[in-house]
Amino acid sequence: MSEPFRTASGGRVRRDRPIAFRFDGQHYTGRDGDTLASALLANDVHLVARSFKYHRPRGIMAAGAEEPNALVTVDRGAGRVTPNLRATQIALYDGLQAHSQNRWPSLRFDLGATADRFSALLSAGFYYKTFMWPPVLWRKLYEPAIRAAAGLGRAPRTADSDRYLHHYAHCEVLVIGGGPAGLAAALAASANGARVILCDEQEEIGGSLMAETEAVIDGNPAASWLDATLAALGASGSVTLLPRTTAFGWFADNFIGLAERVTDHLAAPDPRLPRERLWQVRAAAVVLAAGAIERPLVFPHNDRPGVMLADAARVYLRRYGVKVGGRVMVATTEDSAYRAALALHGAGVTIAGIADARPAPDSAAVTTARDAGLQVFAGTAIAGTSGRLRLRDVLLSDHAAALRCDTLLTCGGWTPSVHLFSQSRGKLRFDDAIGAFVPGETAARIHCAGACAGTFGPTACLDEGYAAGEAAIRSHAAPRRFAVSGTMSCGTGGLQHRTAPHGKAFVDLQNDVTTKDLRIATREGFHSIEHVKRYTTAGMATDQGKTSNLNALAAVAGMLRQPVPAVGHTTYRMPYTPVTFGTLAGAARGMLLDPVRQTPLHAWAAAHGAVFEDAGAWKRARCFPRAGEDEPAAVARECRAVRNAVGLLDASTLGKIEVAGPDAAQFLDLLYTIDVASLAPGRCRYALLLGENGFVLDDGIIARLAPDRFHITTTTRGAASVLHHMEDYRQTEFSHLRVWLTSTTEQWGVIAVQGPQARAAIAPLVKDLDLAAMPHMSVRACRVAGVAARLFRASFTGELGYEINVPAGFTRAVWDAVLAAGAPFGITPYGTEAMHVLRAEKGFFIVGQETDGTVTPDDLGLAWMVSRRKRDFVGKRSLTLPDMVRADRRQLAGLLTTDARVVLQEGAQVVADMPQHLPAAMLGHVTSSYWSDTLHRSIALALVSGGRARIGSTLYVPMPDRVIPVTVAPPVFHDGEGQRLHG
Repeated sequence: MSEPFRTASGGRVRRDRPIAFRFDGQHYTGRDGDTLASALLANDVHLVARSFKYHRPRGIMAAGAEEPNALVTVDRGAGRVTPNLRATQIALYDGLQAHSQNRWPSLRFDLGATADRFSALLSAGFYYKTFMWPPVLWRKLYEPAIRAAAGLGRAPRTADSDRYLHHYAHCEVLVIGGGPAGLAAALAASANGARVILCDEQEEIGGSLMAETEAVIDGNPAASWLDATLAALGASGSVTLLPRTTAFGWFADNFIGLAERVTDHLAAPDPRLPRERLWQVRAAAVVLAAGAIERPLVFPHNDRPGVMLADAARVYLRRYGVKVGGRVMVATTEDSAYRAALALHGAGVTIAGIADARPAPDSAAVTTARDAGLQVFAGTAIAGTSGRLRLRDVLLSDHAAALRCDTLLTCGGWTPSVHLFSQSRGKLRFDDAIGAFVPGETAARIHCAGACAGTFGPTACLDEGYAAGEAAIRSHAAPRRFAVSGTMSCGTGGLQHRTAPHGKAFVDLQNDVTTKDLRIATREGFHSIEHVKRYTTAGMATDQGKTSNLNALAAVAGMLRQPVPAVGHTTYRMPYTPVTFGTLAGAARGMLLDPVRQTPLHAWAAAHGAVFEDAGAWKRARCFPRAGEDEPAAVARECRAVRNAVGLLDASTLGKIEVAGPDAAQFLDLLYTIDVASLAPGRCRYALLLGENGFVLDDGIIARLAPDRFHITTTTRGAASVLHHMEDYRQTEFSHLRVWLTSTTEQWGVIAVQGPQARAAIAPLVKDLDLAAMPHMSVRACRVAGVAARLFRASFTGELGYEINVPAGFTRAVWDAVLAAGAPFGITPYGTEAMHVLRAEKGFFIVGQETDGTVTPDDLGLAWMVSRRKRDFVGKRSLTLPDMVRADRRQLAGLLTTDARVVLQEGAQVVADMPQHLPAAMLGHVTSSYWSDTLHRSIALALVSGGRARIGSTLYVPMPDRVIPVTVAPPVFHDGEGQRLHG
C-alpha cells in the first residue's frame, strides 16, 4: 500500500529502506526510522484504538511517551506478545505485527461502544453507588462483569522467552533528557573530565532538535550541530550515551532506575542480547533536562480521531516526513502552535484556520502566519466537533457554521516534566507565566535545565543546560552563550482555567474522565485533588496523567473558585512510563527467582538414594532409604545407629558468621542473652538471640577462636536474617564499637559425627589434638584427614558429638575419609528427619517450629540462659513487662498419648477438658510430633498455657475423627540427666 501522506522529501527517516508491517491484519509500508504511529499516519490511518470505559473511537494524539490513546499489542510470536505499548514509541521493523485492543469484534465496529450510549449512567463514582444491592448479585453478576471489563489489552498466557539483565553503574553526572539542554549539560560535564551518562527515551538522542529545520546553532544548522555534538560525546571516552532508555524512578541518594529497550527495534535481534536492560545508576549529581509536554485543550468531543497536539504534528512532519492531514484546523492559547501551522502550510497542507483563544494575539508568530495567508480567529475557542470514526468538522465559539477539516491541532500551553524532580522529594512551585508547576526547592543534588524547568527556546535551553552541567561538577563556573537564530518563541501560554462541565469534554482521554465527572466529584464533597483523582480515576491510567493532570487541576480549581496553587497537585509516582515485569525481574526467573542451594555433599547424597526436602533455599537429605525400606523405616534405622553406634550428618547449611574486632566480645554481649565476655578462647556456649520485644529470634553456638574473633552459628533459615540483625545494630545502636561481620556460611562445610562411637570413628583422622582431653562445648584448630579444620565438640542429639568444619571444597574428601574410618563401628549417614526425632527426644527446640515469634526464653524453659549479671542486652527490658512473666503463658512441655502408638498431628490444638462441642477453648498447640524408635512410642512437644505447672495432668487433642487424651510430661524424654553426651 502506498503512503499517501508521506512528504516527497525531508525528515530523518531513510526513504530508501521500505519496511512492511501489519496493523489489525492489514498490510502497510513504512520507512526505516518510523515509529508505528508515524507509519500509520503516513498511510492515512487515524483510528487506532478504543477508549477504556466508553469504547469511543480514538486516534493518535501525540508523538512521544505522553500518548494517551494509541495503545496497541505487538505480537512477535509465542511468548513475545506485549500489550499496552504506545504506537508513538514502537520503532518500526520489518514484519512488525500490531493489533488494536479493547474492542470486539473489530476496531471499526465495536459492540463495547454501546457503553457510550449509557454514559450518563456511568459517570464518576457510579460503581460505588450501583453495585450495592442486592448483595447476592455481587459475586454472581457484579464482580464477574467488572473483572471482565477491567484492564486494557490481554495479558499474555505464554511464558516470556526473552532475556532481561540488570546493570549497575556509577557516574559523576547523570543527564536525563537528550534535547538541547541535556546535550549542553553533557558537553559541560564531560569537558571537565567527569564520567557522564546521558539517557533519552527516544530512538535517537536529540529531543526537539530532531524536528528543528530552521534553527542555526553556532553557525551550523541544528541537524549538523546535533550530529557533531553526539560524535564528540561518543568519542570522549567518559560519556555513555543511552538512547531508547527511560529514567522511570528516583530513589534515595540519587539512585535512579533506567529502563533500556535493547532489541525491540530489531526485526531479528541477536539471541545473545537481552531484550531490555535495567540500569541502576548511582549519580553524584543529576541534570534533569526532561523537556515539557504540550497540553491539549478541553472542549466537547475533543477525543475524536484526528484531534492531535499541534507540536506532535510538526514533529511528524519534520522528523518523519508525514503530513497528519489534508485540511487542518489549529486551536491554541499560545504561539507555539503557529510553528506547526506554518510548517504544515509550507508542506502543502491546507490550513482551515487558527483559532486563538487570546483576545488580541500580537506576536511575531501571529504576524508571520497572517503574512503567509493563514486566517487567524482571535478570541475564539473550539465549541465542539463532529465525525464518527474520524474528525469531519469543528464548531468555533463565535461561528454559527462548522468548518470542514480532517485534523484539529490543539495547544493549551506546555507542562514541564517534573515527575522525576517530584520523586526526588523536591518541592514544586506554580509559575503563572506558563500556567504550570515548575521545580522549586530541591532535596537532592539535582540541577534542572530547559523546558522541564520552565525555560523555553533553544538559546535559553542550551545556555541553561551548559550551566547545569558545569554546576554539577563545580560550584563556580563561567557561563557559555550559544548563538542560535531562526527559531520562534513558544511556551508562554497560560492555563485553560474555565471549562464548563460537559459529559463529552474529556480531561483524561485514557480513562474517559470528563469535566462533568470532575464536577460530580466536587459537588459530592471531594475537594482534595487526591480524592478527586481517586473518585474519578483522572490521572490514574498508564500515562500517569501526562496530558491530563494539569487540565484536571485547572478544571477543579475553576469549579471550586480557587487558584490552581491552592488546589495543589497530585503525587508523581513511579514509573514515569510503564516498565515491563521482565525488566524489573531481570534474570530472576524460574530457578533464579527461587534459587536452590546445594551443599558440597549434595551429589553424594543424591547418588546414595537420599530423599530431599527444602530447608529455606537449601536442599537437605531427609533420609537415606535402603532397598525395601520406606521412609519411616529408614528414619528409625538412622536413629538407632546414632543412639547405639555412630551417625554422620551433613550440617553444612547451618548459618555461620565470623565476628572480629577489638570490641567483638562487647558487641556480642549486647546482642545475646548469655555472658560472652567471660568466654575463654577455645570454648563454646549455646546462646539465644532476642528481638527488642524479648521474643526468641534465633539460637546457635558462640565459639571464641581468639580474644578478638568469634565463630557464630545460626539456624539454617536464620542465617541471612541474623546477619542483617547484627549489621543493623552494628551500624545504628552500636556504631561506636570496632567490630566486623562476615558471612561464612558457604565457606565452611560441616560434618556432624554423633553417637557413642563418634570419638573412636574420627580419632585416626584427627592430628595435632588429643580428642579424649577435649571437653564438651569446645573448639579446636586441627587437621582432619589432612585438611585444616575447626573441630567443635557439640551435640544436637544428646550423644557424644563432634562437628567438623572444613573449607567447603574439601567437604567431600573429609566425608569419605570419615565414612571409611567409621565403617568398623557401623557408621551410618542420617538425614534431617532422624535429626529432628533425636533432638525432640532430648527436648531440644527448633526456632520456627517450637517458636512462633511470641516465645520468650522462659517459655522454652531456658530462663537460666538469660544473664542476670549483664546490665543490658537487646530485649532485656521487654522480658520484665508484666505480660512476659504471666503464669499462664504458653510454655514448652512434652505430651505422651495414652495410646503409645498414636502419633499426634503437628499443629493440632490442645484443650483442657473433653470437649462436648467444637470449637473449644484452646490451651496451646502441638509443635513437634514423632514416633521414637528409641522409646518405642510416640512423643510430642507442645506450647501449652502454664505448661510446666500442668506436668502430670491430662489434656485433650481434638481431631476430626476422635479426641486423643494426652499426659503432660517434661519436654526431655530421653537421658534426662544428660550423661550420654559425655561419652
